[in-house]
Amino acid sequence: MKINIVAGGPEALLPELTQYAKEGAMWVGVDRGVFYLLQRGIKPAIAFGDFDSVSEKELHLIENKVHQMQRFKPEKDETDMELALNWALEQGPAEILIFGATGGRQDHHFANVQLMIKPYLEKKSIPIFIMDKQNLLFIKGPGTYRVEKDSKKYVSFIPITLVVTNLTLEGFKFPLTGRYISIGSTLCISNELISDYGTFSFSEGILLVIRSDD
Repeated sequence: MKINIVAGGPEALLPELTQYAKEGAMWVGVDRGVFYLLQRGIKPAIAFGDFDSVSEKELHLIENKVHQMQRFKPEKDETDMELALNWALEQGPAEILIFGATGGRQDHHFANVQLMIKPYLEKKSIPIFIMDKQNLLFIKGPGTYRVEKDSKKYVSFIPITLVVTNLTLEGFKFPLTGRYISIGSTLCISNELISDYGTFSFSEGILLVIRSDD
């Protein structure tokens, strides 16, 4: 089972969601993201939020269409997205794909990126991806990984721990061998694959991997 979560970020950044509806995933709406789904004829299995970003008319539509809603007061310790993600992780899906989590308010944007670390910290092997029209983001811990060439030209590797050690990039325009990368480094921004695939590996730390195009 896959779970797709749609949050209430800028609608203009959403990719075409209906193409993912054909894959049989479970859909989860977060605040205004519930309305985005209903606009596209996709009925979420569950909705989370305080719904302070929708109008009364939109909320009425949501309440009539979505049978399982988890409503919260605006004053709470977790964001709506964190509450939805916690629920999704408890379902034990094969993967989680998040839309509507980028752009707009940067505090929410950065918080959503950090939420991708949750499975790694909790020792759960559930990959989480954040996607918008231009970018695909995911987190990796130590290991060796293969990256296939696709429509997104650039591949960037950003340390989100103090250090990432023994970073090796093969099959890339700018290769590396056993490099030590510290947080704040831009060394691995905007790399490119030079063949059908490449590999990256490292022995310590956590990397944010971003695939993007112009």
